[in-house]
Amino acid sequence: MRKMTLALTTLALAAVGFAVPATAHASAGCNAAWPGRDGNVRAWKDWDCAGGLLGVTAGNDSNWSDGSGGFQGGAGNAASSVMNSGYVGGKDVVAFYYFSNYSGGYGCLKPGELYVDDLTRDHFTDGHSMNDNILSHQWVTESACAAGSFIS
Repeated sequence: MRKMTLALTTLALAAVGFAVPATAHASAGCNAAWPGRDGNVRAWKDWDCAGGLLGVTAGNDSNWSDGSGGFQGGAGNAASSVMNSGYVGGKDVVAFYYFSNYSGGYGCLKPGELYVDDLTRDHFTDGHSMNDNILSHQWVTESACAAGSFIS
Protein backbone atom coordinates (compact mmCIF):
# COMPACT_ATOMS: atom_id res chain seq x y z
CA MET A 1 0.00 0.00 0.00
CA ARG A 2 2.87 2.34 0.84
CA LYS A 3 4.39 1.88 -2.63
CA MET A 4 1.00 2.61 -4.19
CA THR A 5 0.64 5.85 -2.16
CA LEU A 6 4.16 6.93 -3.11
CA ALA A 7 3.50 6.19 -6.78
CA LEU A 8 0.22 8.15 -6.74
CA THR A 9 1.87 11.10 -4.96
CA THR A 10 4.68 11.15 -7.51
CA LEU A 11 2.18 10.96 -10.36
CA ALA A 12 0.10 13.80 -8.86
CA LEU A 13 3.17 16.04 -8.48
CA ALA A 14 4.21 15.32 -12.05
CA ALA A 15 0.72 16.21 -13.29
CA VAL A 16 0.82 19.52 -11.41
CA GLY A 17 4.20 20.23 -12.95
CA PHE A 18 2.75 19.76 -16.43
CA ALA A 19 -0.35 21.82 -15.62
CA VAL A 20 1.58 24.92 -14.48
CA PRO A 21 2.98 26.73 -17.51
CA ALA A 22 6.65 27.45 -17.48
CA THR A 23 7.57 31.13 -17.51
CA ALA A 24 10.20 32.08 -20.08
CA HIS A 25 12.72 34.68 -18.99
CA ALA A 26 14.46 36.85 -21.54
CA SER A 27 18.22 36.76 -21.35
CA ALA A 28 19.88 39.96 -20.25
CA GLY A 29 22.47 42.14 -21.88
CA CYS A 30 23.91 41.93 -25.36
CA ASN A 31 22.26 38.60 -26.16
CA ALA A 32 18.85 40.17 -25.60
CA ALA A 33 19.84 43.33 -27.51
CA TRP A 34 20.94 41.40 -30.62
CA PRO A 35 18.54 42.49 -33.43
CA GLY A 36 19.78 40.11 -36.09
CA ARG A 37 21.53 41.32 -39.23
CA ASP A 38 20.02 44.76 -39.82
CA GLY A 39 23.02 46.62 -41.28
CA ASN A 40 23.87 48.72 -38.20
CA VAL A 41 26.57 49.39 -35.66
CA ARG A 42 25.49 50.16 -32.09
CA ALA A 43 27.16 51.27 -28.87
CA TRP A 44 26.04 51.41 -25.24
CA LYS A 45 27.20 53.47 -22.29
CA ASP A 46 27.72 50.51 -19.95
CA TRP A 47 28.98 46.95 -20.19
CA ASP A 48 26.79 44.19 -21.55
CA CYS A 49 24.80 46.53 -23.81
CA ALA A 50 23.25 48.39 -20.89
CA GLY A 51 23.11 51.90 -19.47
CA GLY A 52 21.60 53.57 -22.50
CA LEU A 53 22.04 53.24 -26.22
CA LEU A 54 24.55 55.85 -27.46
CA GLY A 55 23.76 55.48 -31.14
CA VAL A 56 22.75 53.30 -34.09
CA THR A 57 23.70 53.79 -37.73
CA ALA A 58 24.29 51.93 -40.96
CA GLY A 59 26.82 54.55 -42.02
CA ASN A 60 30.17 55.91 -40.92
CA ASP A 61 30.45 58.60 -38.25
CA SER A 62 33.59 60.74 -38.19
CA ASN A 63 32.85 62.41 -34.85
CA TRP A 64 30.76 60.85 -32.10
CA SER A 65 30.85 64.14 -30.15
CA ASP A 66 29.32 66.47 -32.76
CA GLY A 67 25.68 67.00 -33.68
CA SER A 68 25.48 64.84 -36.80
CA GLY A 69 25.56 61.18 -37.70
CA GLY A 70 24.23 58.19 -35.81
CA PHE A 71 26.29 59.02 -32.71
CA GLN A 72 25.95 62.55 -31.33
CA GLY A 73 26.89 64.76 -28.41
CA GLY A 74 27.43 62.57 -25.36
CA ALA A 75 28.33 59.47 -27.37
CA GLY A 76 32.00 60.48 -27.74
CA ASN A 77 34.31 58.77 -25.25
CA ALA A 78 31.37 57.05 -23.56
CA ALA A 79 31.01 53.51 -25.03
CA SER A 80 31.67 50.44 -22.90
CA SER A 81 30.04 47.90 -25.25
CA VAL A 82 29.60 47.81 -29.04
CA MET A 83 27.74 45.65 -31.58
CA ASN A 84 28.21 44.87 -35.28
CA SER A 85 24.89 43.74 -36.74
CA GLY A 86 25.94 44.79 -40.24
CA TYR A 87 25.32 42.74 -43.33
CA VAL A 88 28.01 40.18 -44.17
CA GLY A 89 30.09 40.83 -47.27
CA GLY A 90 32.17 43.74 -48.53
CA LYS A 91 32.70 46.41 -45.89
CA ASP A 92 31.31 44.38 -42.99
CA VAL A 93 33.93 45.11 -40.30
CA VAL A 94 33.53 48.12 -38.01
CA ALA A 95 36.75 50.01 -37.23
CA PHE A 96 36.44 52.08 -34.04
CA TYR A 97 38.95 54.94 -33.62
CA TYR A 98 40.58 56.69 -30.68
CA PHE A 99 40.27 60.11 -32.36
CA SER A 100 37.66 61.74 -34.57
CA ASN A 101 37.99 61.68 -38.36
CA TYR A 102 39.04 58.01 -38.33
CA SER A 103 42.46 58.71 -36.86
CA GLY A 104 44.67 57.47 -34.07
CA GLY A 105 44.64 53.88 -32.94
CA TYR A 106 41.76 51.64 -33.94
CA GLY A 107 40.11 48.34 -33.12
CA CYS A 108 38.12 46.23 -35.59
CA LEU A 109 34.96 44.25 -34.87
CA LYS A 110 34.17 41.46 -37.34
CA PRO A 111 30.54 40.64 -38.07
CA GLY A 112 31.01 37.11 -36.73
CA GLU A 113 31.92 38.43 -33.28
CA LEU A 114 28.49 40.14 -33.09
CA TYR A 115 29.41 42.32 -30.09
CA VAL A 116 31.95 43.20 -27.42
CA ASP A 117 30.17 43.30 -24.08
CA ASP A 118 33.10 44.78 -22.11
CA LEU A 119 35.54 47.10 -23.86
CA THR A 120 37.85 47.22 -20.82
CA ARG A 121 39.41 44.01 -22.22
CA ASP A 122 40.28 45.64 -25.55
CA HIS A 123 42.86 48.19 -26.71
CA PHE A 124 43.31 50.32 -29.81
CA THR A 125 46.32 49.61 -32.00
CA ASP A 126 48.12 52.50 -30.26
CA GLY A 127 47.73 50.79 -26.86
CA HIS A 128 44.99 52.97 -25.34
CA SER A 129 42.05 51.24 -23.67
CA MET A 130 38.94 51.22 -25.86
CA ASN A 131 36.59 51.61 -22.91
CA ASP A 132 35.10 55.13 -22.89
CA ASN A 133 37.54 56.20 -25.64
CA ILE A 134 35.81 55.83 -29.03
CA LEU A 135 35.41 59.05 -31.06
CA SER A 136 34.66 57.74 -34.57
CA HIS A 137 33.94 54.60 -36.58
CA GLN A 138 33.78 53.47 -40.18
CA TRP A 139 32.86 50.34 -42.11
CA VAL A 140 35.90 48.66 -43.67
CA THR A 141 36.89 45.35 -45.21
CA GLU A 142 38.68 42.81 -43.04
CA SER A 143 41.87 43.36 -45.04
CA ALA A 144 41.92 47.03 -43.90
CA CYS A 145 42.55 45.87 -40.32
CA ALA A 146 46.05 44.94 -39.20
CA ALA A 147 46.82 41.68 -37.45
CA GLY A 148 46.21 42.14 -33.75
CA SER A 149 43.62 44.90 -34.25
CA PHE A 150 40.55 42.66 -33.94
CA ILE A 151 38.50 43.01 -30.76
CA SER A 152 36.23 40.47 -29.12
